[in-house]
Amino acid sequence: MSGTNSPEAVKKLLENMQSDLRALSLECKKKFPPVKEAAESGIIKVKTIAARNTEILAALKENSSEVVQPFLMGCGTKEPKITQLCLAAIQRLMSHEVVSETAAGNIINMLWQLMENSLEELKLLQTVLVLLTTNTVVHDEALSKAIVLCFRLHFTKDNITNNTAAATVRQVVTVVFERMVAEDERHRDIIEQPVLVQANSNRRSVSTLKPCAKDAYMLFQDLCQLVNADAPYWLVGMTEMTRTFGLELLESVLNDFPQVFLQHQEFSFLLKERVCPLVIKLFSPNIKFRQGSSTSSSPAPVEKPYFPICMRLLRVVSVLIKQFYSLLVTECEIFLSLLVKFLDADKPQWLRAVAVESIHRLCVQPQLLRSFCQSYDMKQHSTKVFRDIVNALGSFIQSLFLVPPTGNPATTNQAGNNNSGGTVSAPANSGMLGIGGGVTLLPAFEYRGTWIPILTITVQGSAKATYLEMLDKVEPPTIPEGYAMSVAFHCLLDLVRGITSMIEGELGEVEAECQTITETASSPTQSSEEQELQSTSDQMDKEIVNRAVWEEMVNACWCGLLAALSLLLDASTDEAATENILKAELTMAALCGRLGLITSRDAFITAICKAYSIQGQNVMMISPSSESHQQVVAVGQPLAVQPQGTVMLTSKNIQCMRTLLNLAHCHGAVLGTSWQLVLATLQHLVWILGLKPSSGGALKPGRAVEGPSTVLTTAVMTDLPVISNILSRLFESSQYLDDVSLHHLINALCSLSLEAMDMAYGNNKEPSLFAVAKLLETGLVNMHRIEILWRPLTGHLLEVCQHPNSRMREWGAEALTSLIKAGLTFNHDPPLSQNQRLQLLLLNPLKEMSSINHPDIRLKQLECVLQILQSQGDSLGPGWPLVLGVMGAIRNDQGESLIRTAFQCLQLVVTDFLPTMPCTCLQIVVDVAGSFGLHNQELNISLTSIGLLWNISDYFFQRGETIEKELNKEEAVQQKQAEEKGVALNRPFHPAPPFDCLWLCLYAKLGELCVDPRPAVRKSAGQTLFSTIGAHGTLLQHSTWHTVIWKVLFHLLDRVRESSTTADKEKIESGGGNILIHHSRDTAEKQWAETWVLTLAGVARIFNTRRYLLQPLGDFSRAWDVLLDHIQSAALSKNNEVSLAALKSFQEILQIVSPVRDSDKPETPPAVNVPVPVLLGPISGPGLSRPFVRTDSIGERLGRYGSSEPPTVTDELEDLNLWWAAWNTWYRIGSESTKPPVTFDKLTFIPSQPFLTALIQIFPALYQHIKTGFNMDDLQKLGVILHSAVSVPISSDASPFILPSYTEAVLTSLQEAVLTALDVLQKAICVGPENMQIMYPAIFDQLLAFVEFSCKPPQYGQLETKHIANAKYNQAEWVALNYVPFAERSLEVVVDLYQKTACHKAVVNEKVLQNIIKTLRVPLSLKYSCPSESTWKLAVSSLLKVLSIGLPVARQHASSGKFDSMWPELANTFEDFLFTKSIPPDNLSIQEFQRNESIDVEVVQLISTEILPYANFIPKEFVGQIMTMLNKGSIHSQSSSFTEAEIDIRLREEFSKMCFETLLQFSFSNKVTTPQEGYISRMALSVLLKRSQDVLHRYIEDERLSGKCPLPRQQVTEIIFVLKAVSTLIDSLKKTQPENVDGNTWAQVIALYPTLVECITCSSSEVCSALKEALVPFKDFMHPPASKVQNGES
Repeated sequence: MSGTNSPEAVKKLLENMQSDLRALSLECKKKFPPVKEAAESGIIKVKTIAARNTEILAALKENSSEVVQPFLMGCGTKEPKITQLCLAAIQRLMSHEVVSETAAGNIINMLWQLMENSLEELKLLQTVLVLLTTNTVVHDEALSKAIVLCFRLHFTKDNITNNTAAATVRQVVTVVFERMVAEDERHRDIIEQPVLVQANSNRRSVSTLKPCAKDAYMLFQDLCQLVNADAPYWLVGMTEMTRTFGLELLESVLNDFPQVFLQHQEFSFLLKERVCPLVIKLFSPNIKFRQGSSTSSSPAPVEKPYFPICMRLLRVVSVLIKQFYSLLVTECEIFLSLLVKFLDADKPQWLRAVAVESIHRLCVQPQLLRSFCQSYDMKQHSTKVFRDIVNALGSFIQSLFLVPPTGNPATTNQAGNNNSGGTVSAPANSGMLGIGGGVTLLPAFEYRGTWIPILTITVQGSAKATYLEMLDKVEPPTIPEGYAMSVAFHCLLDLVRGITSMIEGELGEVEAECQTITETASSPTQSSEEQELQSTSDQMDKEIVNRAVWEEMVNACWCGLLAALSLLLDASTDEAATENILKAELTMAALCGRLGLITSRDAFITAICKAYSIQGQNVMMISPSSESHQQVVAVGQPLAVQPQGTVMLTSKNIQCMRTLLNLAHCHGAVLGTSWQLVLATLQHLVWILGLKPSSGGALKPGRAVEGPSTVLTTAVMTDLPVISNILSRLFESSQYLDDVSLHHLINALCSLSLEAMDMAYGNNKEPSLFAVAKLLETGLVNMHRIEILWRPLTGHLLEVCQHPNSRMREWGAEALTSLIKAGLTFNHDPPLSQNQRLQLLLLNPLKEMSSINHPDIRLKQLECVLQILQSQGDSLGPGWPLVLGVMGAIRNDQGESLIRTAFQCLQLVVTDFLPTMPCTCLQIVVDVAGSFGLHNQELNISLTSIGLLWNISDYFFQRGETIEKELNKEEAVQQKQAEEKGVALNRPFHPAPPFDCLWLCLYAKLGELCVDPRPAVRKSAGQTLFSTIGAHGTLLQHSTWHTVIWKVLFHLLDRVRESSTTADKEKIESGGGNILIHHSRDTAEKQWAETWVLTLAGVARIFNTRRYLLQPLGDFSRAWDVLLDHIQSAALSKNNEVSLAALKSFQEILQIVSPVRDSDKPETPPAVNVPVPVLLGPISGPGLSRPFVRTDSIGERLGRYGSSEPPTVTDELEDLNLWWAAWNTWYRIGSESTKPPVTFDKLTFIPSQPFLTALIQIFPALYQHIKTGFNMDDLQKLGVILHSAVSVPISSDASPFILPSYTEAVLTSLQEAVLTALDVLQKAICVGPENMQIMYPAIFDQLLAFVEFSCKPPQYGQLETKHIANAKYNQAEWVALNYVPFAERSLEVVVDLYQKTACHKAVVNEKVLQNIIKTLRVPLSLKYSCPSESTWKLAVSSLLKVLSIGLPVARQHASSGKFDSMWPELANTFEDFLFTKSIPPDNLSIQEFQRNESIDVEVVQLISTEILPYANFIPKEFVGQIMTMLNKGSIHSQSSSFTEAEIDIRLREEFSKMCFETLLQFSFSNKVTTPQEGYISRMALSVLLKRSQDVLHRYIEDERLSGKCPLPRQQVTEIIFVLKAVSTLIDSLKKTQPENVDGNTWAQVIALYPTLVECITCSSSEVCSALKEALVPFKDFMHPPASKVQNGES
């Protein structure tokens, strides 16, 4: 108002007033002089006031009656122009608030007159309004008059006036109440004593009220009177009034000024006493009315409900309930019951619509609903109003679906017109259009053919009514189809939203308060304890009360809500509507869950789940005309044991799904047991959408499995990732659940999974993996508290792993292994390394999986182990035994891939993790590695595992000390525990120290592998075992070696020997696949042979290299015997490879030289150059201080014997025993192996050459050790073996490799060895004592026996051998060796030896020379018939050498008679050789012949030099034989086979000549020392001459007979030779002293002469020239004849 008080405004006002008055006086000048005068005096008056007063406005107000008077008079003229001018002026005054109460009264009276004259009605209303609103001067009677004036103007004929008046009335009524409110504000500080209000009989005044309040009271009271059609008390002068207007005014007051009624008892009283009864009375037509009931049924005519009043009443009721519920509890109960009744189906459509709108207004006020619940539902005998409202809404919705909405009878036509062809056709058409033509569908509900569109009527949460606002309508409006439904629908939604948000808000507060209370309780505060207790208990009481209300509210409404929502959900065809319904159900479910109302919670969840599976199980297909307008987005098989037909998922189902997901996600904590429902439904969805689990348990869209029955539209395809994401998030959020809820979730998943398992039994269809996948996901996100759910979770998954359905199992295993891996990698608090119990708990299921037999599960298990090793291997600690156990649990029959994976794990362990695991686990590693070696699925694995064992042993070796310490510590602990329990400590190889036991376990494992059925494994294991013992054996305690020898090595040898001897001899075709097997390995027996070889060699090597360790063990000789026994049985096995290898091992152990003291140097150098260890000190006691040395050189070995005490050297005696044991073994092997079998067939085993060679080669080395005790018996034994060995033939297929071609004179290695053996012996005898030399003859015998082989190869039993030239390689025939070179070499040896030993007593006594000659006689007599030409030549030269040495010895011993028997033998030998019966071969060349002849000549020379000169020492018979031989030789022996041309050479002229000369020489030797010699000469001559005579005679005869034919060449040659011989003889005779020539001889010579002369006739010139030479010397006989006397004397 400050604007009107400023000086300028005042000045302006005064000017305006003056101009108004002037204008008035002008207008009235002519017609109305009084007015004019009044106006003019008014001007003066104004001026005067302005001049006199400083407070001009106040003065004006005081004088306002006078100031206003001219204008009032102006109005009285009733001239429109003047009236308008005056009213404007009056309004100006009013607006400046310069009107006093009196003036105001005058103005009102003036206005009333104008009203009654119907003048300037709008201006009047304006003036009244300005008057009442600018200030409060008007009250009581004046006020009532002004109000009545407005009311009356409302009922004029003029529409504009009416409406303006109505607005003015409304404003005025408001002003009256605003004044009262202002008045209350002013007096608020003054507390007044409330005065009791009596039930006022006099309603005209209420004494206790202040002025403004009184006006308001009177006004309100009269409004009630008017509506009730009674006379007003205060508004005097009312002429007419409408109820509708009255109700509107009542409503606006009640709505705008509730505090007036709540603060003032008087007004409250009015409400109770006047308003409520009025409303109830006015409602009665609506209550009684039944639509469609005939009039006749009731006696009195029924008043019809009237829309405008009814609608306004409902508005009033709404306000009453909203604002004054606390005052009008009982009345409200009635109102609410009425509202519920108005929803009945028999009420008019419009009534139901406005009733629903009214209810909607209530539904958006949750606190109000809460009050209803507290006031009615929770009271004992009260109506259950809240429940009724909800149920009524439900029934209302239901009824709408049942009765086609035709509106009330009055509007039927319009309804019909609107629907163009009736209500029923519309939905069908639109439906057809919607699906057929692709036009967007109207949002609607559709149920059993009833189609109700959904209208957008309101913003959510506000109840903006349509029909309650139709204040201008008189007739009931047409309610569009679906309107009521839409409002009811929103009622439900808002009701749910309101209740839940309210309750949850309060719950939240309570929880927050509880928290702060507990916090303050826990933190020390100043307040006393009682106070706290007090507050806590108040809190508790409050909460108990609240909780009761919340529960009652939920219990009251859930049934109705659920029924209605489910129906709507069923009917909804609109996505948004569906969304809202689902959201409502979801929030209710969550609320129930939070309040712990299990039944209702489960009911809502079930509803959602049922809605999900709405489109029944058996709908085979959907046609456009079908009742459902839902878009089908997926069709699939139901998840059932026997799926019937298909299931279709509509988009609505998917929405339900999302809601469920939402519910589970946001409210998982309150779901409890209904997880089961939720999950079962989700599972079904996942099934139909074909989501498949992927890593971590998330479900990803997979290929549809069931084939053609699963169809997904693109719409749903794009949604799949979203759904799968939500699903994952749902289970991720399980980490925020408390433990109990989590257990509910896990239990639900487990039981779902069990159902899925049951369904998957007995068929291999795709199972539902939802539960398993989600168990995995839940486990993964709850890793931080895994302990509480580990057992149920893994226990169930282990069951899944055993399921027969492979897909099911696979996922069980996937889940289980993922959980284990995640558990181990998770960053636990405290970490796993400090929480071993948890670690073992996590690993345990991995171990449990080992009891499952399905290979796929085991593969997963092993892959898991592999990954664990790769990620966690360093920190497994106490989990190692479990992990290793898993690898070791793989059985042989479990398939290659399993074993391969397990083995990969093991490899990783051995390569990377041995140092990180506890040493006690090493033995397990050894066992596991060993078990892989024994698996026979995959050879490479077995072989590699043996390699691993080697690596392990290497590790043991490198880390020996640390391992040993740790094991000893552990051992001590276990020992202590065992003692406490009073039981013996149980571990393998117990007495040995733990580290040694580890080694022994390793050896034992390798030992087992050495007898594996597969040859490659055996080989590899064997090599590894012996390498390990060789390389690392030094680490063992000395005493442990005993175990190694007896428990490991000999045990192994026994098993190998047994297996080898029983092995199958069947041929193996191929080694599996395309591997070709070499013929030397093509039977099991041959393969085992290799193993035997390897094993025996290995053991022998250990005995050799570790002799210094083994010998002090005490039972070494027993071990030695066992070893020799093994060597013997191997050597005698019927397998060349084994037997040969056995000998090699034999050789190896014989090359050991026993340690000798410095004092005794060996007599002879050892056969093999082995360094002789010299012991420097005692062996230090076994213990921790053992040096861990790698190498095994003798020097280092000696380094171990560290102090001054002399070492214990095995005594010589024991050593000898060992060697003699070896000799006996050797003898047994030799005699057994070379003894010829009794019968022969194809399979007869005959030892091979290399074997025999090796056998014989052993002897020299062995002999060095036993020579001191080697006697004749032993030599005998040796001889037998040597002889038999050389006699063994070769099989024809081996011969090309062993035999030289027949012509090469080479010895086989066996023959070499035999000769070497004899050589060693004879050398030893040579240097040996006297008693050994008696062995010489035996050696000669042996050698001579060999010499005989040159002509007569030895027989091997009954075996027929073929000559090599005739043998066929590819047949199993036996070939005799070429013994010639051997025999010849033996002969050379004999000669050498004889040269050395000819004079030995034994040699002389044993007639060695005779034996030699006897032996040589054979080849010499065979001569050309010898197998080899060289033989007889060598025999001759040998004979010559031997005789050159032996004859002097023989002569020397002539008297003893020891050589008597030799001479005849020698004579026969000469005879057989020189006059051999064998014919020279035809192809012998002339040169050869001459060479051979020269050999004969040599023999004759020998006779002439070595024998005949010593004739007196030689028996006569012998000499006679010799002479006869010479005689025989001196005449040509004729050979008939030569051709003529060669004959002169082929006759052995030289030989004959030599014989002849020898004869002659001995005939006329100058000095006849003995009669014996003379006798030889005489004999020789007579023989010679007789021979010449014979030849000549025969020639003459032949010549005569042959006539002209020449004689045969050889005969000619012979005669020539005889003629030459005669001439030679005569020459010789002449040279000889006459006294040496016998007269008889001369006579014989001369007697030849006539015969010679007879030859002169021969025709051959050669003969003639020879004859000439022969005849010439006869001239010396031509003496004149002497006297007879003389002759006789001579």
